[in-house]
Amino acid sequence: MLMSRENQSSVSEFLLLGLSRQPQQQQLLFVLFLSMYMATVLGNLLIILAISTDSRLHTPMYFFFTNLSFVDVCFSSTTVPKMLTNHILRSQTISFPGCLTQMYFLFEFADMDNFLLAVMAYDRFVAVCHPLHYTTKMTHQLCALLVVGSWVITNLNALLHILLMAQLSFCADNMIPHFFCDVTPLLRVSCSDTHLNEMMMLTEGVLIMISPFVCILVSYICITCAVLRVPSKKGKWKAFSTCGSHLVVVSLFYGTIIAVYFNPSPSHSAENDIAAAVMYTMVTPMLNPFIYSLRNKDMKRALKKVISMKKIFFFSIITWTLNVIKETSLE
Repeated sequence: MLMSRENQSSVSEFLLLGLSRQPQQQQLLFVLFLSMYMATVLGNLLIILAISTDSRLHTPMYFFFTNLSFVDVCFSSTTVPKMLTNHILRSQTISFPGCLTQMYFLFEFADMDNFLLAVMAYDRFVAVCHPLHYTTKMTHQLCALLVVGSWVITNLNALLHILLMAQLSFCADNMIPHFFCDVTPLLRVSCSDTHLNEMMMLTEGVLIMISPFVCILVSYICITCAVLRVPSKKGKWKAFSTCGSHLVVVSLFYGTIIAVYFNPSPSHSAENDIAAAVMYTMVTPMLNPFIYSLRNKDMKRALKKVISMKKIFFFSIITWTLNVIKETSLE
């Protein structure tokens, strides 16, 4: 028992090896990741601001979309700033508590994305299959309950995995071939028996990840059946167009998650894990605002309104500053 504790305490920090060890590639990746992160934050914050300032968008669908944008910002902020900071400081270290904290929020926000996509699928199911009862079924109380319940479940799930991870021992090898503390690379460098952790990922993880996926699948089967009964082609296209953006995001998110976390350990490679991780932690959150707004007239109108308001605001600030400078110079 004493030996186990000594082994566990012997590793106080990990080395995140990042995406590349070539200096030229590191500079390019730094610029690329910084640009992607800024686009993610600005894009999703613009979506939140546009929806909150336009009363016509105060509907269940956009309420869930606002939460998704918030979660996407938090999701990217869990990994990218640390990676960029390590590059600037020429450091690759992350403390053991910091690693567990980062992993906790990764689990939480990834699961929250998962639940929100399922909730949004249910919202589209009610809108398409029961349009006359939409307002009575998708009440403010139900929407709030769905979001709050999702937060509670995801927090408990993240806490469970972190408590299990905290029991593992890390003896000598503290190098993680990744740009953040992910569960799979950490299990590889542990010198403890990781069977329980892997079993929990494949059992409890299935309930958390696959259950919402099944909900999405069932919702879209019902939507497809309802749309096929619509006599006109225009009506069918209109019904499907409301779900197209959501389907694209679902495909991107679940494709990468399943590729990383639901393959047997021997089939994993560090390169494939990192590529998939970049997709679901950076690319998907960055693309979500564009996917949901490009073909949405209401979102385009709201975004134009927000951008015009910002232009007026900045012009007013510049005018006020110039007037102050002019008055000061005259004095």
